[in-house]
Amino acid sequence: MVGTFKILTLAAAINEGLVNIFEEHYYDSGKINVSGTTLHCWKAGGHGEQTFLQVVENSCNPGFVVLGNRLGKEKLFHYIDELGFGRKTGIDLNGESKGILFDLDKVGPLELATTAFGQGVSVTAIQQVSSVSTIINDGKMYTPYIVKSISEKDTGVVLEEFKPVLKKENVISKETSSLVRYALESVVANGSGHNAYIEGYRVGGKTGTAQKVGSDGRYMVGNYVLSFIGFMPADDPQLVIYIAIDGAKGVTQYGGTVSAPIAAEVLKSAINLYNIKGDSEGLPKEYLWYETKYVTVPDVVNMTKKEAIKNLNGFQVEYSGVGDNVVEISPKAGTRVKEGSIVKLLLN
Repeated sequence: MVGTFKILTLAAAINEGLVNIFEEHYYDSGKINVSGTTLHCWKAGGHGEQTFLQVVENSCNPGFVVLGNRLGKEKLFHYIDELGFGRKTGIDLNGESKGILFDLDKVGPLELATTAFGQGVSVTAIQQVSSVSTIINDGKMYTPYIVKSISEKDTGVVLEEFKPVLKKENVISKETSSLVRYALESVVANGSGHNAYIEGYRVGGKTGTAQKVGSDGRYMVGNYVLSFIGFMPADDPQLVIYIAIDGAKGVTQYGGTVSAPIAAEVLKSAINLYNIKGDSEGLPKEYLWYETKYVTVPDVVNMTKKEAIKNLNGFQVEYSGVGDNVVEISPKAGTRVKEGSIVKLLLN
């Protein structure tokens, strides 16, 4: 599960004090050699000079190989075990799989490298959701469940109610959890997950592009599972969503282009369903040239008409009243609107 599994490697490296994602840099040439095998970044030619925060934003495989090497196989697989991979989560559904991991005694430099960015391992969707939920929830792991309650059919009386069960605490520290949440919000605002961005709300997440394995044990050409795991609000997560598209045809084969937009639409529906409040404190989106850009309406109340118009450069300004001072503005200051929108001024 390349991509989304990188969240674990990131959390482990931060928790062990092995990386400063803001200050440390890594030069990505597009490939890295591990024991005579060349592992490639998804971007031909690489991303060049970048911070480790940008390594996360760009989902850069060679950068995660470096983090995996810093951890070493014992520490990396310790976190893999702590976060529930390789065993059932205990969810109240039949047929749950344990997934497939390398045996630790068979892990060499190449297996360590590929595991660090999620290749060569097989995990279930509920394991992914459980793991990421633990990482973004201050290191607290709960047993996932489906049934909330059982009621008597005719009367509606609740016969049995199920509540979250805490499995373990302190899988990672609160500080690590906060940093990972920030990094994953930055992935959506500035990186590969930008198609999951929702104006006025804080969304975090990570894309995944996993090449499928055929019956002969070889990786299949042009056949992928494209995924996105996300959460909101990014600073205080209440919802986690995992979208996986198996074998999408006729599209660009990246999780960011296929699964992230679907996740955004589901989260938009959840905003209304769960009455999630907007938040203007999130990271602003780094727009691509073809995307509709949103901007923040500046506060021009109490300015003169001339000053207000100058500060509203890029907006269409309309005004009413005969005075020279702005007493009211619509939309209100701080509102996020499409670039070039109409802003109305009321003059005294």
